[in-house]
Amino acid sequence: MKLKNWRELTPGAVILEAGNAIEFKTGSWRSFRPIWKEEYCIQCLFCWLYCPDMAINVKDGKRAEFNYDYCKGCGICALECPGKKGNKAIVMIEEGE
Repeated sequence: MKLKNWRELTPGAVILEAGNAIEFKTGSWRSFRPIWKEEYCIQCLFCWLYCPDMAINVKDGKRAEFNYDYCKGCGICALECPGKKGNKAIVMIEEGE
């Protein structure tokens, strides 16, 4: 199968075709795990937008649980989360805690 080059992709597109990470569960790579605190979530979906691995599920237009099979624990979601009342809705904890 020939992979598309950058000129053939729609700008801002998510690649869902064979050959991308959907075939490879990469969650075992992480050393930190994001934890979602729903009570501080404002449903801005920044976490979903910035996640490079599409490891954040959205259901009915609202943020849902992480897909830990694909989350590498990079922490971008936690960094971009504005949270509510000075509290982040996503915090990173060391794997195994």
